[in-house]
Amino acid sequence: MDRQIEPNKNELLRRLPPADLNLLVPHLRDTFLELRSPLETAGKPIDYVYFPQSGLASVVAKKRANVDAEVGIIGFEGMTGSALVMGDDRATHDCFIQMTSEAMMIEAAKFKNALDTSNTLRPFLLRYVHAFHIQATYTALINARSKIEERLARWLLMCDDRILGNRLGITHEFLSVMLGVRRPGVTIALQGLEGRGFIQSRRGEVVIRNRKGLIDLADGGYGESEAEYKRLMGDIEIQPQIVA
Repeated sequence: MDRQIEPNKNELLRRLPPADLNLLVPHLRDTFLELRSPLETAGKPIDYVYFPQSGLASVVAKKRANVDAEVGIIGFEGMTGSALVMGDDRATHDCFIQMTSEAMMIEAAKFKNALDTSNTLRPFLLRYVHAFHIQATYTALINARSKIEERLARWLLMCDDRILGNRLGITHEFLSVMLGVRRPGVTIALQGLEGRGFIQSRRGEVVIRNRKGLIDLADGGYGESEAEYKRLMGDIEIQPQIVA
């Protein structure tokens, strides 16, 4: 029986030319990734490439123990293993699951064979790698120049783009790592957004109530890298659920 890939669950697999997809399909397998599952470790060889179908992965840069910050988010629009696409075999940063995820995975060796076999697969995926780097540069800009509430609004919007529904399972402690700020600052920022009616914050969960309010609060921090993804990869149909 021919292996079938669900066409709407990962945007990169869905957009691959049939010939390139056929190179990957025999080696792809389904997996479920629990919270905090490591996908890549900084400085270590990459063993697998993951194409998320749900949930979220964080790419986290670390200066030293307990001094780290998120530099990028990967959801169903993307993939891990960017270094392999660019010709390296080692991860630059840690990458782990921050919201439980279904994914398709492929061994790094099989993935590299497909890249070497096809004349079109690597150029296509390089466009995604470029889009991810644009996301990371905007993260650096926002973290350096924006207030905590603005940064939090952008991060919540980016997560909301990549999940079904409007509920984010996330703790204040984990948010502090994602935003590179102390936990008390995260608590105050969440209270500020909740006071404006943009979110509802519960223990271990944030519910999005007003996307437009969050977009306005982000003050230009959200939207530019998303537009670049659409320009590079083609328009995607991310339809977050909006609760009245």
